[in-house]
Amino acid sequence: MDLKEIQNLIKFVSNSGVAEVKLETGDIKITIRTTLEGNTPDITYVQQAPVQQAMTQVAAPAQPAAAPVAAAPVADDNAKYVTIKSPMIGTFYRKPAPDKAPFVEVGASIGKGDVLCVVEAMKLFNEIEAEISGKIVKILVDDMSPVEFDQPLFLVDPS
Repeated sequence: MDLKEIQNLIKFVSNSGVAEVKLETGDIKITIRTTLEGNTPDITYVQQAPVQQAMTQVAAPAQPAAAPVAAAPVADDNAKYVTIKSPMIGTFYRKPAPDKAPFVEVGASIGKGDVLCVVEAMKLFNEIEAEISGKIVKILVDDMSPVEFDQPLFLVDPS
C-alpha cells in the first residue's frame, strides 16, 4: 500500500462520518480513528517485518469535514428546555436491570440528584443523575443504544 492510497483512505474516512476503520492486508495493518467532530483522524500504520519488528507512523490530519447544519425550527422549540447529556462513551440503559421498571418516563417529575439512567462503560455501570429539577419532556436515546460523550440524552423542562 503506497502513500497515495493511505491518503485517499484517510480522506474517505474523514468524509464518511464513521468513528473508526481498521484495515488489514497481508502484513500491513492500518487503524484510522476520527474525533467527535470528524476533522482530525488519528492514524496508526503498522507494517510487520519478517523478524517481528513493527514500524508505527502517525499521518498528518486530513482536510476538515464540513460540519452538519442544525435545523433552526427544531432548535427554537427545544431552546426553552435543558438538555442532559452523556458524560461518557458507553451503552445507555433506561432500567437498572432487565426485569425492572425504567428510571424515568416522559412526563415524570425529577429532582436534583435523581438517577435518570445508567451508562455502561468498560463493564462499569455509571448512574447518571439529574443536575436540575423539572419534568422530563423527551427521552432522546433508545434503551441499550451506544452513546457518545456529550450526546443529548434527555430534554427537561425546568419550570
